[in-house]
Amino acid sequence: MNCFSIAIDGPSGAGKSTLARSLAKKLGYLYVDTGAIYRTIGYYAWKQGVDPKEEAAVLALLPKVQVELTYGEDGLQHMLLNGEDVTREIRLPEISLYASAVSAHPGVRSFLLDMQRQLARSHHVIMDGRDIGTVVLPDADVKIFLTASAEARTKRRMLELEQRGTPEPYEKILKEIQERDWNDSHRTAAPLRQAEDAVLVDTTDLNFQQSEEALLTIIKEKTGA
Repeated sequence: MNCFSIAIDGPSGAGKSTLARSLAKKLGYLYVDTGAIYRTIGYYAWKQGVDPKEEAAVLALLPKVQVELTYGEDGLQHMLLNGEDVTREIRLPEISLYASAVSAHPGVRSFLLDMQRQLARSHHVIMDGRDIGTVVLPDADVKIFLTASAEARTKRRMLELEQRGTPEPYEKILKEIQERDWNDSHRTAAPLRQAEDAVLVDTTDLNFQQSEEALLTIIKEKTGA
């Protein structure tokens, strides 16, 4: 089977996961949230009391980690860590910076690279993250770089946290997003950047429906779907 792969990259809070999940459902593709995979590693480091910036300490954890990606009856991606469903726990605000720090280590990235590529070899996939089009799936059929202003992303994140019952103040979220942007774009291993052949989509002034329509148009033009 000739499998199509769609890579959606961009900074934290740009709407990658929400849009990719919705598009995958419409197109009948498998949705792979790679950020959730790194969050799972970050969550394990947090639970073990390990400094996520200490590469040797994080790599020492990997042989004890079994990460599985499954799909629940709700149709959503669930993350299992050593057999335990940690889908909700990895979304705690403090895990974001842990995920960013552990994902900067080349050893962690290579540990997870095979899992991600195997999914693309065996399914039509929409995969979102920071380096999908540049590193994980450099030959993806469609590459999109999704972005929005830090202020717009902060407002969206505030709303998401309020709906989840874990509200945080605007200034705190903005600072975390700016810090994450800097970390992701300045790390040595696979920094966040737009692939040369990726289509740039800025959703600052677009609502969800408009953003989705923009991405669907690009995908249909590139794949003939």
